Amino acid sequence: MRVAMCWMVLLAGCAAPALKAPAPESYTAETTYAKLAPAYPFIRIASRAVPPTVRAVTDVTYVRRAAHDLKLDLYLPAGDAGTPRPAIVFVHGGGWRAGVRANFAPMAIRMAERGYVAATITYRLSPEAPYPAAIHDAKAAVRWVRAHAGEYGIDPARIAIGGGSAGGQIAALTGVTNGDPRFDPDGGAVPSDVQAIVNIDGLSDFTSEEARKYEDDPAKQPSSAGAWFGGRYAEKTALWRDASPLVHVKPTTPPMLFIVSAQRRFSLGREQMVEKLRGLGVPNRVVPVPDTPHSFWLFDPWLAPTVEATDAFLREVIPPRTGSPGSPPAA
Repeated sequence: MRVAMCWMVLLAGCAAPALKAPAPESYTAETTYAKLAPAYPFIRIASRAVPPTVRAVTDVTYVRRAAHDLKLDLYLPAGDAGTPRPAIVFVHGGGWRAGVRANFAPMAIRMAERGYVAATITYRLSPEAPYPAAIHDAKAAVRWVRAHAGEYGIDPARIAIGGGSAGGQIAALTGVTNGDPRFDPDGGAVPSDVQAIVNIDGLSDFTSEEARKYEDDPAKQPSSAGAWFGGRYAEKTALWRDASPLVHVKPTTPPMLFIVSAQRRFSLGREQMVEKLRGLGVPNRVVPVPDTPHSFWLFDPWLAPTVEATDAFLREVIPPRTGSPGSPPAA
């Protein structure tokens, strides 16, 4: 029977079965915990419970793409805002083809506890739309947050973007392309610029030989990056280069924080990017979280130092306003 079926396939034209795209839920805290717990038995999935000190506004459509409403969840300090608060938009990881915004809910909640308005976003993954659609979506999310600043007590001049893994690369590219219309076709009166970037274990350069060893592995048909770009490096060289945040660094690049695991491959290009930022006088900081796997920010005890590093950096580069809403930013 098996031989007969094989011959039927051959006679039908030797068509190979199409590769099934992974479900977004294939990369969650739960699926990652199952992989990491044997080697790290002390870890726990960080809680998504919303405390009384935080208000959650969920399932908000920030942009519509064809028939797909892209959603975000907002987490903000409960009570009267007083002076406008800084905000941060979080972009989840998942190899550009999987992942859910709930992955960043624990960090967003903890940032809200520290006085920020935090948004976690859904964006178009590679099975739905290839590069650079995710960048367009991230910029649209920033624009939505800025447009609704008055409604949610946000300081529109103090908006950061952050993300982890593929989301870290997306966040970095979104920030380093401030003002570049090629990456922001939606445009509009409300700008999508950000004032700070937090890249958690995300690539800064797709094109280096070391990065391509992983991201352009011929054994993967296609690799995560190849699926996003629609081809391997030799076929889509310009896209692989264009998507590398390193390429777009300039004197006006926003301040950048890199939080990195002990797994070097996931943040390749960072050293070169830091060197370039320093040469241009752009504030930057690198915070390693020792002895960690990739995706460490999804788990306790590693979420706490990740939040601490993010908060400390943002308080330096986009400090909260003091006094009345019309007063200048703190020095």
